[in-house]
Amino acid sequence: MEGADLADAFSLDDLARRTFNYFWELADARTGLVPDRWPTPSFASIAAVGFALTAYPYGVMRGWVTRAEARERTLTTMRFFATAPQGTAASGMAGHNGFFYHFLDMQSGTRFGTCELSTIDTALLVAGVLFAGQYFDHDEPQETEIRALADAIYARVDWQWALGSASFMSMGWHPESGFIASQWDIYNEAMILHMLALGSPTHAVDPALWGRLTGRFAAAWGRHWGEDYIHFPAMLAHQYSHVWIDFRGIQDAFIRARGIDYFENSRRATIAQRNYAITNAGAWTGYGPDIWGWNACDGPGDFAANIGGRRREFFSYSARGPGDRDDGTITPSAAGGSIAFAPELASRALRTMHDRYGRVIYGQYGFFDSFNPTLADASGIALRHGRIEPGLCWVDGDYLGLDQGPIISMIANGRDDFVWRHMRANPHIRRGLAAAGFGGGWLG
Repeated sequence: MEGADLADAFSLDDLARRTFNYFWELADARTGLVPDRWPTPSFASIAAVGFALTAYPYGVMRGWVTRAEARERTLTTMRFFATAPQGTAASGMAGHNGFFYHFLDMQSGTRFGTCELSTIDTALLVAGVLFAGQYFDHDEPQETEIRALADAIYARVDWQWALGSASFMSMGWHPESGFIASQWDIYNEAMILHMLALGSPTHAVDPALWGRLTGRFAAAWGRHWGEDYIHFPAMLAHQYSHVWIDFRGIQDAFIRARGIDYFENSRRATIAQRNYAITNAGAWTGYGPDIWGWNACDGPGDFAANIGGRRREFFSYSARGPGDRDDGTITPSAAGGSIAFAPELASRALRTMHDRYGRVIYGQYGFFDSFNPTLADASGIALRHGRIEPGLCWVDGDYLGLDQGPIISMIANGRDDFVWRHMRANPHIRRGLAAAGFGGGWLG
């Protein structure tokens, strides 16, 4: 990312700093746990912690915090996860077999409610843990401990257990009922999960798993909104794994046969989202070349309403994408997390969102999670989330850690490969990619 994109103080410097502050200011000082959302009172998201551990070193590089401050916060977080209780009990535990529950109580640090032990959220946490271990490389006691804890937390995760006797890895597990039925068996955000499972020094899965999985990618390959790529509606599928793995120029057998790499696939997915907005077959208000972006995000609620003589259906929190549960709700994380893929298009979209909807959608920690220009009249509508600014849009009242994380991480990667260049040297990531058959580029 070069030139004018870097010079824009709002879309890059100001947004990155505010987004960084979400993690820096809201993390619990005792544990390093990060709330799933704010300002609504919330449990902790383990995936948000992974993004926080990735953001802290970038804050050091930008001069927002000192290395000593980031090191102390990181060590606090690592010590918590290294010692958090694990076991099969339904309560009082943070995880089991090295995995962690999707949500943890901000006070006790143990399972929140009856949520599942999440394989993908554990993977996002572990990716952040490994990045921290890679970044803090000084010959100094605290940084030495960070590296040791990173390896220990990763080595403890029993990826083979999550696979069991099934063909694909399970999405989660409950102590009350065992593994959930849903599996990671299509193209989505779980590429990082599989690279970590393949690269494990202690519980690596059989490399044949990757071949089985990519055999299913073909079903999603095709022409979508003017672009040929592996389609998944929500942008998170094209972003999360790319936060930590530089897929530029490296290929496995599946993507090599398509003549591209997975980075190019995500670039095309970004352009397809923009093309979908330009087409705007649903005639939603605001959609266009510089207002686009769909992801998993908050929505106004689950209800239908007549707007402009047309009956519209709206949803609360949901994964949204082109042609999939589109209710006019836009999330800035779709463009913000794609800024490394299509810097000019993404940065222009972020600027336009801010300029058109002003401080209504932009606040203390950057962009609120989502907004909906079609829903600009509150008459007779019972909202579940957020508020309506009459004549302008519905806007969410919360920031979400899962959407904040890709924004700052991909700004960092787009600027100077910040996360990528550290992770390219990580032996576990390299081992996982090699097991999956990746070659070429920086792996060569």
